[in-house]
Amino acid sequence: MTSTPVTTKPAPSFDARYDQRLYNKRRLINKLGLGFALLAMGFGLFWLSWILLTLVTEGVQGLLTMPIFTADTPPPMGAGGLRNAIVGSMMLAFSGLAIGAPIGMMAGIYLAEFSHGSMLGKVTRFLNDILLSAPSIVIGLFVYALMVKGQSFSGWAGAVALALIVIPVVVRTTENMLNLVPNTLREAAYALGTPKWKLVSTVTLKAAKAGLTTGVLLAFARITGETAPLLFTALNNQYFSTDMTGPMANLPNTIYQFAMSPYDNWHALAWSAALLITGTVLTLNIVARSIGGRDHTR
Repeated sequence: MTSTPVTTKPAPSFDARYDQRLYNKRRLINKLGLGFALLAMGFGLFWLSWILLTLVTEGVQGLLTMPIFTADTPPPMGAGGLRNAIVGSMMLAFSGLAIGAPIGMMAGIYLAEFSHGSMLGKVTRFLNDILLSAPSIVIGLFVYALMVKGQSFSGWAGAVALALIVIPVVVRTTENMLNLVPNTLREAAYALGTPKWKLVSTVTLKAAKAGLTTGVLLAFARITGETAPLLFTALNNQYFSTDMTGPMANLPNTIYQFAMSPYDNWHALAWSAALLITGTVLTLNIVARSIGGRDHTR
């Protein structure tokens, strides 16, 4: 019995399969998408550049002609600076960071290393997501009802409000950075008989220290320019004061108050304060990105 040879149909050539109309259509769609993306980028950069240029132009005039760092906020049409507001903002921001960063870091460590899908971990993660997206004015109103209503405005109330903004940011970044640590490091530590607490403190935290530092810096940059929480808590103070139990001057509320006034010297101070806050936030973001980028290159 003889077998018949199997004949295979030759594959069609590239020229036979090539569809010039379809190729041209895809190229057109690609060019349109790229053009819209470049147009949107240019539109955003135009307004951002305009805002920064206006801010620098107006703010530098006040920095050069007024005693910004040596005098306190003045009365209308009087000479003065922003010394009390700068010191007050630094005290409020660092106090809020000192309260919120450790709490957020501990919560992030628990979610990444100890929760393991537990109900407490799921609830904590869900509440943190809600707090992360909550408007800052709601947080300020909550702290107002908790610490200010029936008592008085105070720097500590402002620090607590800022800490509530810091916590969810640090929780999220801490959990994400620890989850990026390879499990092989944990397995190697377990193989050497390392207890869990020592594994976390000397292995995973050390491996993720650059990311944790970046998260803390970004949280600090976020609270530097917050206005609404301080409006309900620390309020403002025209005079120099380091007493956290009373109202404290701060740059965001000084900008809010002075920008709405009819006085030219207050307008100049508001522009200078806005430039100082913008420069601080920009510097913190550059430092955070530098730390994160240096860690990725290792």
